[in-house]
Amino acid sequence: MPPRRPPPPPFPPPAPFLSGADAWLGWTLFLASRSASLAACSSGLDAGQFFSSGHTNNWAVLVCTSRFWFNYRHVANSLSVYRSVKRLGIPDSHIVLMLADDMACNHRNPKPATVFSHKNMELNVYGDDVEVDYRGYEVTVENFLRVLTGRLPSSTPRSKRLLSDDRSNILIYLTGHGGNGFLKFQDSEEISNVELADAFEQMWQKRRYNELLFIIDTCQGASMYERFYSPNIMALASSQVGEDSLSHQPDLAIGVHLMDRYTFYLLEFLEDIHPASKANMNDLFKVCPKSQCVSTPGHRTDLFQRDPGSVLITDFFGSVRKVEITTEVVNLTDPIEQVDESPANGEAREEMYSYVDQLPVSEIIHQKPKQKDWHPPDGFILGLWTLILLVFFKTYGVKHLKHIF
Repeated sequence: MPPRRPPPPPFPPPAPFLSGADAWLGWTLFLASRSASLAACSSGLDAGQFFSSGHTNNWAVLVCTSRFWFNYRHVANSLSVYRSVKRLGIPDSHIVLMLADDMACNHRNPKPATVFSHKNMELNVYGDDVEVDYRGYEVTVENFLRVLTGRLPSSTPRSKRLLSDDRSNILIYLTGHGGNGFLKFQDSEEISNVELADAFEQMWQKRRYNELLFIIDTCQGASMYERFYSPNIMALASSQVGEDSLSHQPDLAIGVHLMDRYTFYLLEFLEDIHPASKANMNDLFKVCPKSQCVSTPGHRTDLFQRDPGSVLITDFFGSVRKVEITTEVVNLTDPIEQVDESPANGEAREEMYSYVDQLPVSEIIHQKPKQKDWHPPDGFILGLWTLILLVFFKTYGVKHLKHIF
């Protein structure tokens, strides 16, 4: 096993000129003052809960590995997670989006420039501001591994790089067709669980992440995290070894399934999460039980150093909130006085505006589909033609068949 990177020292060593009893006294006083300060911070407001993860920035790598129109759902899976992490605060500059096919511009798409994740066709996860970093034949195993390990050519633009550091929490989401120990890329190559595990170890050795959340939605997805051996990795999969990950939401107008079951319920869960949410990873583990997914979702937490119950969803799906440092003392116990902002000299008062959600997503997800226009049931037209032919044969016989053809 390759050597581990040394953890940073918890406190500075004593001065080099101290020795013997002086050094021991210095250590004792320093530890006593440190313990007192930590006790003071943990009492009352318990500020440690705000810094329990130790990260200062968030990144996301979202990959769809499938091409062709019948894999529409895999593109919708990736775009659904992309939409959620963007809504929770991760900017496009910190998201690497890899889509193996462009379903929005596919000639079979009845509604161009859209990708839907629900049958009622009201939640367009493609949106109007999506930024795809790797598209089409750029989505390869080599490019994916280079993004993770940072071994990219010098000409690669910043938008195609994962510029993380040892204080970065990274979300990696993969979706596509896979099997026991591999995931296919473009139906032409594959990445194995050993290659993925070694890439994560390189990231750890090169100090490219603080904590990493790995999610995969594919058949036998749990086999992809069996070989992980690097620290601070939490992994989730949509199915166990020997199980298939099933699709969801068939749509007759588009002619394909819109999403996979696991990601569908994951999106439904994330729509109820907001930047100040207190939901934790234990809640995420319960997202899609077997009664809904049909397959058995799995997770692995033995490499993760923190208790999953103390890890907030926003530690990976959200972004670190920007703060403003001030030296002034703010007393939060006194009531805040209302300032009279009445206009002076008869000037018109400016109207206050606020941002609202683009779509009431929580209502869209739970609402019933719209009533569609009536159309003949399947087989009705075929049965009608069969009846016409039977009546024709009964009346005229086979000898007049040549007049039809």
